[in-house]
Amino acid sequence: MSAVGRVTRPLRVGLLVGSARDGRLAPDVAGWFARVAARRDDLVLDVVDVAEHLLPVGLDADDPRTVALRPRLAGAEAYVIVVPEYNRSVPGPLKTLIDSFQSEWEAKPVGFVGYGLGMAGGVRAIEHLRQIFAEFHCVGMKDIVTFPRVLEHYGADGTFPAEPEGAETAAKLMLDQLTWWATALREAKALRPYGT
Repeated sequence: MSAVGRVTRPLRVGLLVGSARDGRLAPDVAGWFARVAARRDDLVLDVVDVAEHLLPVGLDADDPRTVALRPRLAGAEAYVIVVPEYNRSVPGPLKTLIDSFQSEWEAKPVGFVGYGLGMAGGVRAIEHLRQIFAEFHCVGMKDIVTFPRVLEHYGADGTFPAEPEGAETAAKLMLDQLTWWATALREAKALRPYGT
């Protein structure tokens, strides 16, 4: 029996919408991904939009915005980050949000959905996120979802993505990996809490 088949309750997955810029495309990409994930019965999403949780620079752990977000991030058993590539890296507000927490991220799997205006499709931002989350002992999923030249993925009527088949296949592969790791880590932590 697969690890996914042994799940007794859905895994809690935090979906981080990683852009706060005016005119951003992140809600379209994240909305598509959320609809794909909603077809599964082995996970439930909690969407955390960086634009709605702009945290102060300077790592103020007692700031009310940070305090309010802490239980949601701590309660997630896995994460998926929707990230655009800005200047070959991640958006500043996303990095600030990540840096504002520590134990909330630890020893959890992370999946990535990237997009960009150029051919890289967010891959360079994702590679930076892999390094960042490695600091928290997270497991980054090998397979990712990317939308290079993201504007070309819109239909004439504004539908995103206009041709979803390939992206949905990539999302399924990544989510299968994510749920395997999240299930394995859930079981391991039940036997022995991480770091003890």
